[in-house]
Amino acid sequence: MLALCLCHSSAQEKRNYKIFQFPANSIPVIDGKGLDWKMVPDEYSIGMDQLWDDSKKHTSADPSNLNVKVKVGWVKGMNRLYFLYEAYDNYWDFSLAGLHHDIFELVVDGDQSGGPLIDRFHPNKELSKMDAYFSIHGVHAQNYHIFTPAEGMDWALVWGSQPWIKDLPYANAAYNYNFKPGEKGKLTLEFWITPFDHADSRGPQSSVESVLTENKNIGLSWAVIDYDDVNGKGNNGFWNLSKEHTMFGNADFLLPFRLMPLETSLQQAIAAKWSFKVIDMNRRLVTFTDESAGKITSWNWDFGDQTTSAEQHPSHTYTEPGLYIVTLKIEGPEGKSKLAKVWDVAVK
Repeated sequence: MLALCLCHSSAQEKRNYKIFQFPANSIPVIDGKGLDWKMVPDEYSIGMDQLWDDSKKHTSADPSNLNVKVKVGWVKGMNRLYFLYEAYDNYWDFSLAGLHHDIFELVVDGDQSGGPLIDRFHPNKELSKMDAYFSIHGVHAQNYHIFTPAEGMDWALVWGSQPWIKDLPYANAAYNYNFKPGEKGKLTLEFWITPFDHADSRGPQSSVESVLTENKNIGLSWAVIDYDDVNGKGNNGFWNLSKEHTMFGNADFLLPFRLMPLETSLQQAIAAKWSFKVIDMNRRLVTFTDESAGKITSWNWDFGDQTTSAEQHPSHTYTEPGLYIVTLKIEGPEGKSKLAKVWDVAVK
């Protein structure tokens, strides 16, 4: 048994996946149509060839029974993960309430902290069930049971004491399908969620969002639970992306997903961008950070007080209080660009 577990873990560690970066002017509209995802290359798709039925009801995937494809996206500057879930099923089971329902089970660990995330896996076995539930269940990593489709019920069960994270402004979802319970057909689901390093039962005021940044890895996995039986006798497969069944309650078994930079075809050849931070208000000391895109050979900063700098990341001390217009001009092989910010820089 030990050898089997090591084999699964070793195989899993070699796999990693990518999260597509949408440009800020092409944020997906959550309407269930999936049209905004046409720009996403096929290499970002994760299909049935990456899943295995760890209930052992099926030795291999049969696309005439179930065929699922998932893409994941993000937008730089926003702590959201976007998902396109496209699935064909020969029998959609969603006539009953509760967990007897075709489900897309998603687990996310935004800072890869790892470890147990449900009450029964709590390391302190002396805790009561409810103490364990509120202290760990869905707190540092989150599990979503997403109903496919959801008719007459909420779109997802957040498995934990933080149901508020599945509602706006922390999540949103939309479906598109034209079948009835028991029929075959294709479903398209678009949704986004906000991962949390700490999701507290007391609400967002006591919680900490996961900060998503370019080239960062997050922990992610999912399973497709396929019910083909209206009598409530069990599912017809638990198709898991992870090689460990208990990924649903232990973030150690999630997979690394990298938040990718913009695809080259979507990048601007050259574009000025910058930010600043007031380091010392008493001295009026401000640092400026170049965040421009493209290959750049020269920088020219105008600090708005008749002083300039050719450094990439300069610091500047203002002699007088005031509101300043600061401009960055850049040049490179692809041309020129500039960005001015009016009165963003204020010192007293």
